[in-house]
Amino acid sequence: ANTAWAFATAGVTAPSLFEAIAAASLPRLCEFHPQNLANTVWAFATLEVKAPALFDAIADAALPRLGEFNAQGLTNMAWAYATAGVKAPRLFDAIANE
Repeated sequence: ANTAWAFATAGVTAPSLFEAIAAASLPRLCEFHPQNLANTVWAFATLEVKAPALFDAIADAALPRLGEFNAQGLTNMAWAYATAGVKAPRLFDAIANE
């Protein structure tokens, strides 16, 4: 999450790195802190990296834990999904109810 965030903050596109981050993240999302979940989708959306499986999995991982997110994390999640054009109606409904 931190590597993806750093590359996105610097505006550095590295497709093979982001593919590796997505692949390595999928089986470990349950270990991510809420900020890591938000930062990961934010980074992918910022650099316009398409990773629909990752976005779907992060939405699923975040849903039961939304109460652990701070306001910025919730905002960053919503922004990332909207910016990436990833439809996540259950996530948006749950964020709206937080």
